[in-house]
Amino acid sequence: MAGPGAPALGAERPLTIVALGDSLTAGYGLPANESFPARLRQALADKGVMVEVVNAGVSGDTASGGLARLDWSVPDGTDAVILELGANDALRGVDPAITKNALAAMLRRLAERKIPVLLCGMLAPPNLGSEYGKPFNAIYPDLAARYGAILYPFFLTGVAADPSLNQPDGLHPTAAGVGVIVGRILPKVEELIMRAKAARS
Repeated sequence: MAGPGAPALGAERPLTIVALGDSLTAGYGLPANESFPARLRQALADKGVMVEVVNAGVSGDTASGGLARLDWSVPDGTDAVILELGANDALRGVDPAITKNALAAMLRRLAERKIPVLLCGMLAPPNLGSEYGKPFNAIYPDLAARYGAILYPFFLTGVAADPSLNQPDGLHPTAAGVGVIVGRILPKVEELIMRAKAARS
């Protein structure tokens, strides 16, 4: 029998998931242990699924910024990526074609490295109008289909526009809001883990 805390015989190293995103991933305004990656790791651990979830969130980052740092943010040994970028592009009114091209380049490069991806969708603020919103909102389902990524249609589902789940800026979730996000996205993350395990075997 192994002693307390000793790894089981033949135990594999835990999967490593990199959460690559902006302030929504980084945990803007929250203690580190309340960030999305930390809460997600804990939620998986509570279900007996032991994974490392690396917080590669950078507040203010755009899709193009994520592309520029992709190689060092997603090092060798990464088993899967949760890609959450584009909210700042929409807030700044960046041309949707620029956002789409940057996300496509990231998905292509991760596919070449055989790293499965969970793509977290974003929605353009309604005040930008349908002329902007329609092409922007189509980015995520289009790219998920093209590159075979798992799609979570809108990262802030159940949280966006709810004052009780957002910080005073109305943009960043509270700890309670992060809890809602984690609870809703968990089935997709479990699907991502299954893909990562299959790719490893």
